[in-house]
Amino acid sequence: MKQLYVNGNWIAGSGSTTTRSPSDRSEVVGEYTSAGAAEAELAIAAAHGAAARWALSGVQQRADALDAIGTEIIARKAELGTLLAREEGKTLPEAIGEAARAGAIFKFFAQEALRIPGQRLASVRPDIEVDITREPVGVVGIIAPWNFPIAIPAWKIAPALAYGNCVVFKPADLVPGCGWALAEIISRAGLPAGVFNLAMGPGRVVGEAMLNDARVNAISFTGSSATGERVLAACARRRAKVQLEMGGKNPLVVLADADMDVAVNAAVQGSYFSTGQRCTASSRLIVDEQVYPAFVEAMARRLGELKVGHALEAGIDIGPVVDNAQLEQDLRYIEMGKAEGARLVCGGERVERATEGYFLTPALFADCDPSMRHTREEIFGPVASVIPAKGYEHALALANDTEFGLTAGICTSSLKHATHFKRHAKAGMVMVNLPTAGVDYHVPFGGTKGSSYGAREQGSNAVEFFTTVKTSYTGS
Repeated sequence: MKQLYVNGNWIAGSGSTTTRSPSDRSEVVGEYTSAGAAEAELAIAAAHGAAARWALSGVQQRADALDAIGTEIIARKAELGTLLAREEGKTLPEAIGEAARAGAIFKFFAQEALRIPGQRLASVRPDIEVDITREPVGVVGIIAPWNFPIAIPAWKIAPALAYGNCVVFKPADLVPGCGWALAEIISRAGLPAGVFNLAMGPGRVVGEAMLNDARVNAISFTGSSATGERVLAACARRRAKVQLEMGGKNPLVVLADADMDVAVNAAVQGSYFSTGQRCTASSRLIVDEQVYPAFVEAMARRLGELKVGHALEAGIDIGPVVDNAQLEQDLRYIEMGKAEGARLVCGGERVERATEGYFLTPALFADCDPSMRHTREEIFGPVASVIPAKGYEHALALANDTEFGLTAGICTSSLKHATHFKRHAKAGMVMVNLPTAGVDYHVPFGGTKGSSYGAREQGSNAVEFFTTVKTSYTGS
């Protein structure tokens, strides 16, 4: 049974979890110990005890450790990707790509550790110098989701360590294996005891312990909007720093002048790859009525060509839904869409394969009204809704008519409309002639409105969350 990693040691927990493949329910992926309140306390205490020393560590030490982690992840990307595909259900090529990205993230922040920014300015008073420096926050609690179980922990853990923070990492309950594999690599990177700690376990135990402990100076959370609200409230009560990435109901606008092949490719990739289980998925396809029939027809044709099946099988486009609870949620929204009067063009059916898994054909709804619940609420599955628009201005208004604001896309050959959309779309990230899902690791990630809260993740902007600013004055 795989154990917790606390204060430089592998230790047993108070409970256990057995994970099974969503592609084959008869396959046991692994058995993992889970932390109880006592083990969560040990992890927090270990991080707190190591924080002062690690904050003053040399940047070369941090850079070397992060680079070593990234190098090993990349060297083992096929192995780690296979584990990811088995545990979460992402197709093997996508899973290997995610593992490679995690390695690249660690190597990127290895270099960022060597260029932590600062300033020296002249004071408005004579003979005084002003230094503006950045210091680590302290202990960072990291609560990661199940849908990107290697990449998202990487883009939180790597900057936390690069900027001199200590970490308590809680992976999602559905994917402890990916979190454990990442922690095992980190455990051999030469970090001092207590700097990095793995506390697998349920959110109601481990997550609550981190939220309510004054020794945890900051929380970085990615997950559902409802849980994010609770995280925000708990951090606000004790004035802990908080960073939230939550839901999305992302629009992809297709104008009449769009290249139809480009638009369909962007819609299919953005809406359905990774089984639609991405916060950046384009679940609202807003299409100019002039090309609406042709777009719906082309989408149905393309979706009919996609292969749904076991995540490790060659040639599969869409793997299983992650678990039965998520599958049932997807099916409820599909039935809801039909009951609301939307037209189910294709898909939305649970299908059987050679192994018992949570397989669902990609669902496309047409003739949708923007007030329908399935067009407004995040489904987090392979379901997309097509909404007709009367020209660009109407399409833009529909795109912005949501409580979320993570990413937005537009397919058009018009530079005028593309430029206007980039400025006026109410989203943290905008894509032109590209899928809404798919981002680079060296630039900021985050949204507006109900999608995100706090400083941006990834890229050099990560310094904003993982450090505090100090202003020092020196007189002659």
